[in-house]
Amino acid sequence: MVRRTKEEAQETRAQIIEAAEKAFYKRGVARTTLTDIAELAGVTRGAIYWHFSNKADLVQALLDSLHETHDHLARASESEDELDPLGCMRKLLLQVFSDLVLNARTRRINEILHHKCEFTDDMCEIRLQRQSAVLDCHEGIALAMKNSVRREQLPADLDCDRAAVAMFAYIDGLIGRWLLLPDSFELLRDAEKWVDAGLDMLRLSPALRK
Repeated sequence: MVRRTKEEAQETRAQIIEAAEKAFYKRGVARTTLTDIAELAGVTRGAIYWHFSNKADLVQALLDSLHETHDHLARASESEDELDPLGCMRKLLLQVFSDLVLNARTRRINEILHHKCEFTDDMCEIRLQRQSAVLDCHEGIALAMKNSVRREQLPADLDCDRAAVAMFAYIDGLIGRWLLLPDSFELLRDAEKWVDAGLDMLRLSPALRK
């Protein structure tokens, strides 16, 4: 009985997340209420509060679901024991682009985060959450770069913090641009070129040296 209750709770949580994704995608995060999500999910507001404190928690749940697919490659590139951290980073970025283009759910969640998550006055918590997520991502990228320097895959004098900011901005910009104008350039067909252009920046740019 307990097992069934836990399974039902997980099913309800998944229903709520799916409903939040649909509602955020249609109306934007700021214009969506928890009542909207409850009605779409076929649950009460109380059921939502059982699983999530507020909309910020729901946005984080969507973000977490994106990371699950790529987590093993991210962890590998950040490990001191990994022999090919730069290769893992390259595979990760290729996987991110492929998933974005081919997986409709991934594309919707990214569009919510990039273009439908307004940081208005009553959305301060979501802004803080996104800031924290970006800083966590920065730390992971910088660590992967330090490991790549240690393995002599990147220049010994690379400024890893500055390079991490540049790489994040480059990839985030490509994703945001493609989501806004998907027919303006080929993200999937030219994925290797886009990724290698970013890696070439790390290897060759004098402005990213200490």
